[in-house]
Amino acid sequence: MNLPPQDPQENLKMRRQPKQKRGQERVERILDAAVEVFDEVGFDAATMNNIALRAQTAIGSVYQFFPDKLAIFQALELRHLERVHTAWAKLSSLNIAELPFETFIKTMLKIFKEIFDEPTSRLLFIQYFTSNAMFQTIDDSLTQQGIDFQAKLLHARNPKLSLEKCQLVAEICVQAANALLVVALRNPEPRREEIFQQIEELMIAYLRPYAGDELMDDLHNQVMKVMICPHCNSRRLSKNGHRHSKQRYLCKDCGKQFLESYSPSGYSNDIKQQCLELHNRGIGFREIERQTGVSHNTIINWAKEK
Repeated sequence: MNLPPQDPQENLKMRRQPKQKRGQERVERILDAAVEVFDEVGFDAATMNNIALRAQTAIGSVYQFFPDKLAIFQALELRHLERVHTAWAKLSSLNIAELPFETFIKTMLKIFKEIFDEPTSRLLFIQYFTSNAMFQTIDDSLTQQGIDFQAKLLHARNPKLSLEKCQLVAEICVQAANALLVVALRNPEPRREEIFQQIEELMIAYLRPYAGDELMDDLHNQVMKVMICPHCNSRRLSKNGHRHSKQRYLCKDCGKQFLESYSPSGYSNDIKQQCLELHNRGIGFREIERQTGVSHNTIINWAKEK
């Protein structure tokens, strides 16, 4: 997935950029102190002297890098943007669209939640949705980028959804999550964690109809109907791990285990075609095996026959 272009230092209104490690550490200390001061007294009431005192550095050192508190605030915006873009890049690299539905949602929300482990992002997020007059870099385009990113994830997971529908569903998710995140971040632990959990449950409930798992579920059900216990001919089976890259099943009637290759009936042409359809959608062989119980080697052989 393409990520929005970003230059973290572009248009940063610092008097000078620190080149040595000691200068960089001093700037970071000033920014950390500014987060605390802005959080405690608000942007309007904060002063450069307050920030210098909290950073335990001379006021001249603060002015050496930042002409005013607005420049400090802008540096904090860029710090937050960097964390957001890092989260998007991480989600892209994980290919989470191939994960089972609830794992997909939980992984996505966990990574987004990690953004707010850092006090800067918590402060900036609450401030933007409360009073954003002092923001110079972050605007509503960041929210739109988040919507576009979410829409791409949805479409990758369920190509049957139109792009317009993906965009609409993504907008509702992002806007609702943003509003609830503000509520969560304003609360102390453990209340904050409880609200995060409710956000997760809300997203799972809302997105389930659009998850694209119907094909997976139907295919799994068909596979389980085909499988017959070779010991007692029962169809009451459950998955029980893997052995030598093959799905292992447990018979609920006789309690014995067997591998999927023992099935006397083989796989129907419908199952074969649906596995190939999943493969054509870009889902990996092992993920199809994990979802359906059909050996990835079988699916590879089917793909080679095409």
